[in-house]
Amino acid sequence: MNARHPAPILGPTVARVLATVSVAFVVTQLDVTIVNIALPSIGAQWHTPVSTLQWIVDAYTLAFAVLMLSAGVLGDRFGARRMFASGLLLFAVSSLACGLAPNAASLVAARAAQGVSAAAMLPNSLALLNRACSHDPHLRARAVGLWTASGSISIAAGPVLGGMLIAALGWRGIFLVNVPLCLAGLAAAFTWIPREDNGSRSAQHGHRPTGIDLPGQCIVIVALTAFTGAVIEMRPLGASHPLVVFALAVSVLAALAFVVVEAKSRAPMMPLPLLRDATFSAAVLFGICVNMAYYGAIFVISLYLQRVHGDTPLQAGLAFLPLTGGFLVSNVASGWVVARWGPRRPMIIGAAVGALGYALLHLAQADTPVVALLAPFLLIPAGMGLAVPAMTTAVLASVDRSRAGTASALLNTARQAGGAVGVATFGALANAGAASSVVAGLQISAAIATALLLTGMALATRVHPSSHARPSAETETAAR
Repeated sequence: MNARHPAPILGPTVARVLATVSVAFVVTQLDVTIVNIALPSIGAQWHTPVSTLQWIVDAYTLAFAVLMLSAGVLGDRFGARRMFASGLLLFAVSSLACGLAPNAASLVAARAAQGVSAAAMLPNSLALLNRACSHDPHLRARAVGLWTASGSISIAAGPVLGGMLIAALGWRGIFLVNVPLCLAGLAAAFTWIPREDNGSRSAQHGHRPTGIDLPGQCIVIVALTAFTGAVIEMRPLGASHPLVVFALAVSVLAALAFVVVEAKSRAPMMPLPLLRDATFSAAVLFGICVNMAYYGAIFVISLYLQRVHGDTPLQAGLAFLPLTGGFLVSNVASGWVVARWGPRRPMIIGAAVGALGYALLHLAQADTPVVALLAPFLLIPAGMGLAVPAMTTAVLASVDRSRAGTASALLNTARQAGGAVGVATFGALANAGAASSVVAGLQISAAIATALLLTGMALATRVHPSSHARPSAETETAAR
């Protein structure tokens, strides 16, 4: 059976769409990690407290996470191409504002605007890629693998590029470099991505374009903001502090209210039937586990390399190069594997390989040489790079094509929220500052990450082994 499906070849149309949407994925993911390298320079210039530096990071991540659901729905209803192009333009403008910011408050505001534009780009970039490949599930698997590779490599390369840009241009250079990238992506979007007749498409699938689900959007903002704030402040204030308890209570009540509102809404931003699909829900939970483990561990590893080993930011960034190479190879291989065996097997194997990498990282001591970290630094990206494209393919294959933007937005919202919680939780474990505390925090974090990846393995068994979305009649006709 597998012999009937040779490795799919990307045609010029799909290759152009892939190149265009990958530009957006690169800049959105790069800004997740690259800013961390610049924070000491920003703090030294403006004499800002640590809490302000945290908001420079969190303003982007939080806006990114809470608005992706609405951005995906708007892309489904009014056109993924239109939302994607708008996001690219806003990201260029907000990146310029970051690079020219006169003070910390304006930088935080510009970072929030970056998060808004990233939310508009990411789910709709995946929806555009899915539309270009939906006539061939094997081609889609390969394209998603390459798309995911671009984002994964940018995340892993962020510390390295950040150190180089800061050395050459100062901290403002990490933001200004986004401007030409976004403008190039915008030109490609209008040149290479076909304009979509969204009204006809919506009517064909029985969906009428409507306004945004404002109650649901407001409630999810409250829920995620309150929960993120509670996790961040739990360390300095204590778990029993009234503000922390109140924020947690608000997040729980808001989450319950969100479910009630969405169940009654005629045009919900998150259609609850999506969560009833075993493959979809398992893949989303899998993504949460993976991001909690990776983002949290990378944060602590950065502290370990700089505070325990005494590396400079550039030296610490160079230590992450094996992660970059591991992601490149495994992401590309994942598309080949998924096209032949479906998403479940690579998700299970990838989670197992990643868990082994985190288990080896648990053995790190204060005097462990960097070369001894090579094995976990290769196994972690090898496992994640194999599993994440398969997870994304499983999500897209489990929903109707007209819901691709909503589905990818829900997946990425969950993953970003999981990453934020991972950073806050793992960071608290290594926050005391002393080398022994950082080492202990790294070991505990690695153990938690191992458990999260093993949980991901169990979740992956619920994914349909050969989940492939059925193309629409319009797509089948176009494919002929």
